[in-house]
Amino acid sequence: MSVIAIGHLSRADRILAELIKRVGPCGLKPKPRTPFQALIRSVAYQQLNGTAAATILARVIALYPGKRFPRPEDILATPDNKLRAAGLSRSKTAAMKDIAAKTIEGVVPGTREIKKLSNEEIVERLTTVRGVGPWTVEMLLIFTLGRADVLPITDYGVRKGFALTYGRTELPSPKELLVWGEKWRPHRSVAAWYLWRALDQ
Repeated sequence: MSVIAIGHLSRADRILAELIKRVGPCGLKPKPRTPFQALIRSVAYQQLNGTAAATILARVIALYPGKRFPRPEDILATPDNKLRAAGLSRSKTAAMKDIAAKTIEGVVPGTREIKKLSNEEIVERLTTVRGVGPWTVEMLLIFTLGRADVLPITDYGVRKGFALTYGRTELPSPKELLVWGEKWRPHRSVAAWYLWRALDQ
């Protein structure tokens, strides 16, 4: 996927082509997780830096000895104060409980079912879950499902990477990024990955 994507992006956008050359091969590889696991992780990571979020998530998982990851039933059976003591805010605790409940209800689809749904259907279903907005679903589409054509236009890192790459002093608006990104179709996930990498350059 990434070789074809890089070829397309390099031909479609001269400035992005220079960034691709500087960064090198695309390292975007989906992680095998269930939708439930991906959403729980995303909520833990919301509005925190990666290190702090990873520490809190590790503490939450440690509440369930002998399990690599809790099941929805485990989260629902855990008193709120225990989850709060692991470092989750009140709103994140409520969001995780709702993710667990809606997984059991079938609103959050299982691994097999989600693969049959379009990006739009997935966004529509998952944004009914508390604490899950379009950005959270976009991260799941890119990093769990490996969908090729997702552009997270509200993501700060993508917008900042765009500003750096294209020599802008201000961040592009989500609308401007959406219009610009049309030339990157159908490989906008790879374009987003390179814009994130622009921050490391």
